[in-house]
Amino acid sequence: MPTIQANELQSFAEELFVAAKVPAEEARIVAGSLVGSNLRGHDSHGVMRIPYYVQFVREGRIHPGASLETLSETPAALACDGGWGFGQVQVPRLFERLGQKARGLGVACGSLRRAGHIGRVGEYAELAAASSLAMLAMVNTHGSGPRVAPPGGKLPRLSTNPFCVGVPTRGEPVILDFGTSVVAEGKVRVHRIAGTPCPPGWLLDPEGRPTTDPNQLYVDPPGSILPMGGDQAYKGFGLALTIDMLAGGLSGGWCSRPNPEPPLGNDALFMLLDPARLGVLDHFLTEVTNLAAHVRSCPTVEGVGEILLPGDPERRTLAYRSVHGIPLDEGNWGQLTGLARELGVPLLS
Repeated sequence: MPTIQANELQSFAEELFVAAKVPAEEARIVAGSLVGSNLRGHDSHGVMRIPYYVQFVREGRIHPGASLETLSETPAALACDGGWGFGQVQVPRLFERLGQKARGLGVACGSLRRAGHIGRVGEYAELAAASSLAMLAMVNTHGSGPRVAPPGGKLPRLSTNPFCVGVPTRGEPVILDFGTSVVAEGKVRVHRIAGTPCPPGWLLDPEGRPTTDPNQLYVDPPGSILPMGGDQAYKGFGLALTIDMLAGGLSGGWCSRPNPEPPLGNDALFMLLDPARLGVLDHFLTEVTNLAAHVRSCPTVEGVGEILLPGDPERRTLAYRSVHGIPLDEGNWGQLTGLARELGVPLLS
């Protein structure tokens, strides 16, 4: 298993994208987002995505250089169309304008439809928290790529539909970022590429039977990922359902539907809140910081060293991998080096 320093992997990823005719600045942004996910331990949203992104560019399913089109705008709301540009490029463009609205009014809501895969949603919560803004986000897959069956069902009807909340504090922000399925589809893909079984409790085969074979998710008809909470997870499934409705419906995109197209990208709904404009910044920061400390102070059971809050595992992994490098499994690395040879990009030494 190779281990690669982040700056080397960033340069390599940029070169792959540029060789695939992605503009240099977009290549830098997208590569930085993917490597940033690897650094934080979310390899499912890291450089393993590069071969798929390049394939999508070749097939015309991602449009490098696409502009962000404004569909409608009010003082507190902004609706945009990503034109199937890279999601990691289009979301920050939306956020720049949405943040200005939030700082003016205290709250702002933005929607984005027809964006390429936007990557790790927690990245945008971190971006908001760095400006002392709180964020809520809901994401679907523009009606394509269903992966999750309803409780009691055999076949998938919804995608993994992430939900994310970011809360700034006087210390590190709290970043809650999760798919509403037991696990993100990308984590199943990691096992498929590596040729390893998934843990029990993740997947059902096309007959609705438990399986650990990641390939069962990609057959025809497909298997499915269990909703968050397991085979009777009405709360997780209910979250996925309502997120699909809001992210797809309010953005002007699509909700999950019969006869879906192959995976394209994302629709998303974002809300930014500015505690300063709401007149409670000091109070807010004091309360959330004290609450975080109170939860961390909870006595632990035997075998547990400390209480972790959402965002802590990512920061720990970031600190470790920034020094020791990013491990890539042989399957992932093999796909990347194969793509490099195809594109004429020099391999890392």
